[in-house]
Amino acid sequence: MMPDLPSIHALAVMGLTAVGLYMFSRDWIPIETTGLVILATIVSLFFIFPYNFNGNPINPITFFIGSFGNEALITICLLLAVGKAIEINHSLQPLIGFLSTSWLTYPKLSLLAVLLFGAFFSAFINNTPIVVMLIPALIAVSKKAEISSSKILMPMGMATLIGGMSTTIGTSTNLLVVGIANDMGLETIQLFDFVLPAVIAGSIGMMFLWLVAPRLLPNDPPRSTKESTRIFEAALYVDADGFTDGKTLVEIQEKAGNDFIIEKIKRSDSLFVAKIPSIMFEAGDRIYVNDTLENLQEYQQLLGLSLFEEEVAEEAETEIGSEVQLAEVVITSGSFLDHTSLNAQHFSSRFNLLPIAVHSGSTGIELKGEIAAKTLTPGDVVLVQGSLEAIENLKTNSNMLVIENEDLDLGTKRSFIPLYIMVGVAGLAASNLLPISIAAMLGLIGMLVFRLMKWSDVGNAMNIPIIMLIVASLSLGNALVITGGSDYLAELFVYATSSMSVALILSTLMLLMAVLTNVVSNNAAAVIGTPIAINIAQQLGASPEPFVLAVLFGANMSFVTPIGYKTNLLIMGAGGYKFNDFVKVGLPLAFIMWVAFSIILPVLYL
Repeated sequence: MMPDLPSIHALAVMGLTAVGLYMFSRDWIPIETTGLVILATIVSLFFIFPYNFNGNPINPITFFIGSFGNEALITICLLLAVGKAIEINHSLQPLIGFLSTSWLTYPKLSLLAVLLFGAFFSAFINNTPIVVMLIPALIAVSKKAEISSSKILMPMGMATLIGGMSTTIGTSTNLLVVGIANDMGLETIQLFDFVLPAVIAGSIGMMFLWLVAPRLLPNDPPRSTKESTRIFEAALYVDADGFTDGKTLVEIQEKAGNDFIIEKIKRSDSLFVAKIPSIMFEAGDRIYVNDTLENLQEYQQLLGLSLFEEEVAEEAETEIGSEVQLAEVVITSGSFLDHTSLNAQHFSSRFNLLPIAVHSGSTGIELKGEIAAKTLTPGDVVLVQGSLEAIENLKTNSNMLVIENEDLDLGTKRSFIPLYIMVGVAGLAASNLLPISIAAMLGLIGMLVFRLMKWSDVGNAMNIPIIMLIVASLSLGNALVITGGSDYLAELFVYATSSMSVALILSTLMLLMAVLTNVVSNNAAAVIGTPIAINIAQQLGASPEPFVLAVLFGANMSFVTPIGYKTNLLIMGAGGYKFNDFVKVGLPLAFIMWVAFSIILPVLYL
């Protein structure tokens, strides 16, 4: 029979949860803002309308303290810092270099080796630094081997997601699910407790990524023959006494050819000039175009134009004409340029770099106003110019992906100490000598003691939007449990699936989590789904462990959309993928993994 409606507090929390999940899926409100509003709403709700749990009044402050002080959240922050040390010391670079150089001789086997490399290390290290380190290497390889980087980057990124499923520390999602399950009375899930189903299903998924996925992806021209197929929004500035100064539009068009398409012409801060054949260009005019980097550079030389504004150059204190190079900066979720502009963050003066073009990673070309004033979102790519030192400084002191348009030195010797420390952290956790939180804390202390990172690097490793999302999700999950909301949702789910077998119910739950994780955050889906899954198992009289794992594995299937996981946005920006490219590869991969787990989990646990 249909379960009775829960208390008004439970209904209010369920409504707030629905609103929160919706807001987390939108781009126009920062995640951290949504998280803070949700947290404040929960605390205020229980202050204004007190609630008793087991005969005792609930102190609303516990939602605040309990979320920020959650062991899983603390562990996530510590492991992010440890992963940052591995990234900034390029500890994996020699191995990446070896894999890259072997590509020229054994391309097919090398692709498999890269996939296995990414999956293996992502089981112990947050996959973001793995992806950040692999992207420039694979782009350099594609250039040397004259192959399309689009065939490589997405399979690599999804391989790291598969690898992250296999251990408790592989992803923040895993840590949260395991932590919540432990808080609700389940026996502590150890580091390798679910590695067997993850390896079996993951092996099938890896075969798909190795043999099938490259065939589904676009075959863009190799970077060696065309520097970049990515279309940038750029403003070309008319130099005094250059070819364009004093020439008409007709003369410019004859010189550049028909492929040179001008979007608009700006003469002052507010004046746009009509694109009529007789218009005569003046020094300081800005010509807006949408084209590849290669073509932009060609027009710059041919027409006597500049890819930078003199005022911006002076702000960045960069001597144009000196030893400079170009780099592509991919905006990541939670970075200081996320949902803001270059001007607002004083980017040029802060990093001594000139922004010269922007590529919109998600919406295509949509140039409004000045490039430096454009509001950037995750997946956007900013083309910058500056010294090697300035570009290296940007790499070290920001959590954005920086891709240099030069061959990488893949054989440079790096420090392996961060890797040794990470192995020690994993070993302490796997042997049950120390909880993973304490082991990770010791790992961070080791990184600082050996001067492998600075406290500023620790700060750069922290992702405020993700932290606030986790805090808000933990508060919502806790409120659902206390008010009986999770019980009601579990009863509703059991009622809707009453005609199904336990194995099919398990599969359905995992499918719901897989759908949800590609629409909203995987962490939010996991935190809210875990207590509901445990309640479902209790009502069915089944072991809760496979239901918890169904939530864990389902919430990790962030393959289908670029917004499903932050590394997807990195891959999208670096590889120039479209939304549909993720659907073409991610949807069949998610289906394969779901079917595999739907068979494996009942066999192993029911």
